Amino acid sequence: MKITKKQLIIYALLAIGFIGSIIFVHHNQFFYDRPIAKITNTSDVDRTDISDQNDNKDYIVTQQIKAEIQNGAHKGETIDLTNEYAGSLAVDQAFNAGDEVFIAIDDEDFTGTIQDVKRDKYLVLVGWLFVIILIAVGKKQGALSVISLAINAVIISLALDIYLQNSDRSLIIICAISIILFTVLSLLLVNGRNEKTYTAIIATLLGTLSSLVIAFLALLVTGEEGLRYEEMSFLSRNPQLIFMAGLLIGSLGAVMDVAITMSSSIFELYEKNKQISLKDLKKSGRDIGKDIMGTMINVLFFAYVSGSIPMLLLYFKNASPFGFTLSMNLSIELARALAGGIGIVLTIPIAIYTSIFFIKRKKARS
Repeated sequence: MKITKKQLIIYALLAIGFIGSIIFVHHNQFFYDRPIAKITNTSDVDRTDISDQNDNKDYIVTQQIKAEIQNGAHKGETIDLTNEYAGSLAVDQAFNAGDEVFIAIDDEDFTGTIQDVKRDKYLVLVGWLFVIILIAVGKKQGALSVISLAINAVIISLALDIYLQNSDRSLIIICAISIILFTVLSLLLVNGRNEKTYTAIIATLLGTLSSLVIAFLALLVTGEEGLRYEEMSFLSRNPQLIFMAGLLIGSLGAVMDVAITMSSSIFELYEKNKQISLKDLKKSGRDIGKDIMGTMINVLFFAYVSGSIPMLLLYFKNASPFGFTLSMNLSIELARALAGGIGIVLTIPIAIYTSIFFIKRKKARS
């Protein structure tokens, strides 16, 4: 396959960016204010077996660590550290030579305490792997998807900052504005300005709004019976409001996927056969919708429920009643999945009839 000059430049820039960023994160200790130490040697000095009243067994290991400080006033000096970790590695970890950690230094006896792990080099590597695969498979659309993802990350970060600094403003309104920006920018950037994109934008916004309205009405009628907001108890904000905002953003991805799939399929059918009747287009759209509806709802369901698996295991291991465990950990997630599923189902007819509307306009102009 012949590579054009433009492609060669793009590949060269990607290679330079990849190599440069990898070198930077391996030598960027000066960039941090907190002391960083690189572990040079570890030894296990103690191991204690433990068990609880439910006969859950584990063990605690104490490590003595020597590390070399990488930045700050003590750069180059060796420091002694102590680390304790459980065999389950649930909330801590074992360290090995070569690992880098953030530490707090006690100047009296020049010992340190491990506070966190320096993970930026791993995050950059995984991020680049994602970008390279996306561009290799999607080419131009893949590159635009990366740009779209970066823009969306900036938007959500700014939206949350605005809410945190102005708590008197409605989180729902802030999220609604963010969703409009997500939808419009993402679809226009990846698919360009055309009727297919406009259809997907309209269907996404209407489908997401419909799911939110139906979820709100359902919660209003049922008095929110069965929903457990304990996981949000540490927040000093209204948990119901935060739940609705999360529901709004959480269902957006699946709804947008369905909207662009439906609009692309219907417009492709029309472009391949401009003599096709509107009745046949509607029928084909309904058939396509039936095919993708179940799988997309399953995707949404598993995406929400999978995040609760660690807590479910923790509750079950500690002999919590089955019903109580599911209620505590899955009520919120299932409500979000159901609301998102409603949005998916409603988006299908919305996308079909919006596509038909734009196709009628195209036929009238031709």
